[in-house]
Amino acid sequence: MAEPPVLPERAAGVLLHPTSLPGPGVGDLGQPAARFIDWLASAGQQFWQILPLVPVDAGGSPYNGLSALAGNPLLVSPDLLVEQGLVSRSDAEPPVDCRRERVDFPSVLRWKEELLHSAYRAFREGAAPQLADPFEAFRTAHGSWLRDYTLFRALRAEHGGASWLEWPDDLMRRTPPALEAAARRLADQVERFAFQQFLFSRQLQSLRRHARDRGIRIIGDIPIFVAHDSADVWANPDIFELDADGAPTSVAGVPPDYFSATGQRWGNPLYRWDVLRRRDYDWWVARFRRTLEMVDIIRVDHFRGFEAYWEIPASEATAVNGRWVAGPGAEFFHRIEAQLGRLPLIAEDLGLITPEVDALREALGFPGMRVLQFAFDGDPSNPHLPANYTTEAVAYTGTHDNDTILGWWSEVSAAERQRVRRAMGVEDPVAWDFIEAVFASSARLTIAPMQDLLGLGSEARMNTPGRTEDNWSWRIPAGEPGTEVAGRLLELARRTGRARDR
Repeated sequence: MAEPPVLPERAAGVLLHPTSLPGPGVGDLGQPAARFIDWLASAGQQFWQILPLVPVDAGGSPYNGLSALAGNPLLVSPDLLVEQGLVSRSDAEPPVDCRRERVDFPSVLRWKEELLHSAYRAFREGAAPQLADPFEAFRTAHGSWLRDYTLFRALRAEHGGASWLEWPDDLMRRTPPALEAAARRLADQVERFAFQQFLFSRQLQSLRRHARDRGIRIIGDIPIFVAHDSADVWANPDIFELDADGAPTSVAGVPPDYFSATGQRWGNPLYRWDVLRRRDYDWWVARFRRTLEMVDIIRVDHFRGFEAYWEIPASEATAVNGRWVAGPGAEFFHRIEAQLGRLPLIAEDLGLITPEVDALREALGFPGMRVLQFAFDGDPSNPHLPANYTTEAVAYTGTHDNDTILGWWSEVSAAERQRVRRAMGVEDPVAWDFIEAVFASSARLTIAPMQDLLGLGSEARMNTPGRTEDNWSWRIPAGEPGTEVAGRLLELARRTGRARDR
């Protein structure tokens, strides 16, 4: 068996996406994130797990990003822009429609776009001259993906946000004369979107230095598939299963499972793994390299798709009528690591997991995931029961796709409640009883969602799979997390041998 990723023998962390932090309109990479890192350190934690940091549309889903390589401009801190002299203090104050308890993505996107446009105009007029050389260095270093992304965003804006399938045929098909003319016509817009990425990257790297200084490592996320309406598919149509007009011929999803009786039809275009293999997986190499510039450890979402993935004809309305197709397997990871070195990965191996998927993960030496909410089906060999955890596992009370512990407990069947009570030895368990169960387990790393640490109900759920509205918008209540929660978490981490005391 290959060596596992470098993780402490016993450690703990918290799952909280940056958009859920306090901040003007939406959480960002400035003081809200820095203060949260300080809070994690005070609570004896070593890891902060987040969701993908990609740019999002008005739906807010980080799993439906406009690019797999770019950063989310919503996370750029207005306060840091004020400090650099790029915007005024009044500009940094969000309008009334952004000042809500939950993130209103359409409103926040409009405001942040205007704010970042103002920052770019100020920069072009001579503000923050110390950024000029670093900006040019950033554009040079990241040109391989930045050119396609910024032109894609400029064209998308020119066409009112329409999908690239609806652009004029020569732009949709990327004929060189059309691309060259667009790059000249939209040069200012292209540079503006590049400047947004520069600001995001600069703020994120500053935050990562702060995290390293405080002993905190960041676990990020790579979804196996990408959105059809993205710079990735537009710029690389040959590596995706598309017809002559750019539409997917088959799409990704999963068959009926715990979350949905008709499965989940995600709609992402599938890869042409044969083409990628001939190219030595160059696009994936760039994707892993870029993600590791943003985070320390990567959780690979839907790892099972590398062993076999569910192929759904694009004409099907649900995921029921699909079929399993063999994925690229271990060779994919070996060839990526031959170019990048050992990959610090966690395999998201949830859902319908076969012995073949387990064998692939174990052969590669990647720790898998265990989720306590899945443990109580009555099967004593259930791998999600804490008694069955292996050392090489990352254990959760729930993930971003689960209900909170409190919400889940309020909906479980009477039979499942009895199994929980017997397993945990508590008549009416609360969220912290479940947190303690995973902390006390043999899993090398445990992660607690912030919602469970705060004992919140279903109103705080981050995502409901299969639902298209009211996801991703949860924000942490004012004043939380406080010193009381930090003290309790520190005590638990110490008692279970997971604390990093300072």
